Amino acid sequence: MSNSNPAASEFTFKPYEEKEGEEYMNDAQLSHFSAILNKWKSELMIEVDRTVHHMQDEAANFPDPNDRATQESEFSLELRTRDRERKLIKKIDESLKEIESGNYGFCETCGIEIGIRRLEARPTATLCIDCKTLDEIREKQLG
Repeated sequence: MSNSNPAASEFTFKPYEEKEGEEYMNDAQLSHFSAILNKWKSELMIEVDRTVHHMQDEAANFPDPNDRATQESEFSLELRTRDRERKLIKKIDESLKEIESGNYGFCETCGIEIGIRRLEARPTATLCIDCKTLDEIREKQLG
């Protein structure tokens, strides 16, 4: 799974069905997001292992400089993708720690609920939509 968005990846999950009057980030919701994050991490780890084996199996010292350059370019692209996924795995681990600590699902800036649907779209989200929007506006202004 080289896609960084779990909703668009190889695995799917059943959206959480909220019950009327249930508490936000109750045990069922935390379990739901823990399963999503662990499955996503597992898929990423499989890709890391596949890349290592692919690079070991496919590494060759081609006599033709063009063939060598093509292989190096392919490996470089694959390594860049894996580096992005490595950073994503770190974010997933941080989200799993937030679940354990009871802070998952709440904006780290203002403390309000991030929301079930937003978290299903981006399980590693740490900001509510309003704070994320402000963050992006600031980022554009600073260039």
